[in-house]
Amino acid sequence: MLCALGSAVCFGTASVLQAVAARAAAPGSGSGVDPVLLVRAARQWRYLAGLGLDGLGFLLELVALRTLPIYAVGAALAASLAVTAVVAAEVLKVRLSGVEWAAVAVVCGGLAMLGLAAGAEGHRTGSTGLRLGVLAVAAGVLAIGALGGRLPGRARAAVLGLGAGLGFGVVEVAVRLIDDLSPAGLLTNPALYALLLGGGAAFLLLTSALQRGSVTAATAGMVIGETVGPALVGVAWLDDRTRPGLAPLAIAGFVLAVLGALALARFGEANASGGVEGSGGGPR
Repeated sequence: MLCALGSAVCFGTASVLQAVAARAAAPGSGSGVDPVLLVRAARQWRYLAGLGLDGLGFLLELVALRTLPIYAVGAALAASLAVTAVVAAEVLKVRLSGVEWAAVAVVCGGLAMLGLAAGAEGHRTGSTGLRLGVLAVAAGVLAIGALGGRLPGRARAAVLGLGAGLGFGVVEVAVRLIDDLSPAGLLTNPALYALLLGGGAAFLLLTSALQRGSVTAATAGMVIGETVGPALVGVAWLDDRTRPGLAPLAIAGFVLAVLGALALARFGEANASGGVEGSGGGPR
């Protein structure tokens, strides 16, 4: 669980650093799938530092996925939104309200409940159909980016963030579907290609989402995409379970962690100029 929480800290901090770099970069094509913007943002040290943190976070996530159920890792990664909000308060000068701090506490409480209730990872390796299905979802992430890039403002950030979350969720599931690490086993496993496509597409969408709109709104969409779907896949097809008798506690912890993260997105949004918009649209 410590690895999952460490991963959340890395991802949450990286989101803010990448947001600063993306906003400072010249606009690309304006599409939700915008490699030109990615290249321009990558010329800045903050974006590169964010990528470094993403890499470290991914390594910690891999360790966590090999020892914990997907639902526990996904909920821990939802804490990245709490990290994003706290770091944004310093870097983007966003003022956090009492509601936001309460939401951070709710996320932490939900994670504590999950830590107590989570069992070991499931032992199923998944079917060929599941591997192909995950690859199809990874391809669908690109379509979400193409459509989401046409939306205005907050909707654009949320949809692209959701698409990015689905891509990262594909990575979570694909890691569990790669059981043969030999060259032949890897090259013939659709899960490997799903991992590469889903992760790459997620980075493209998240970079575009962060260039315009709220860091927290984009990350909130990402939280939904990378928690709910993968958790269901882990329980339904990969035999993820809780400790005996603690399923209600795990469900409550998962729901609290995700709802707390979404509450942060609802009540605290950093706009492009570094100010804060409340739920009514005015400054506070």
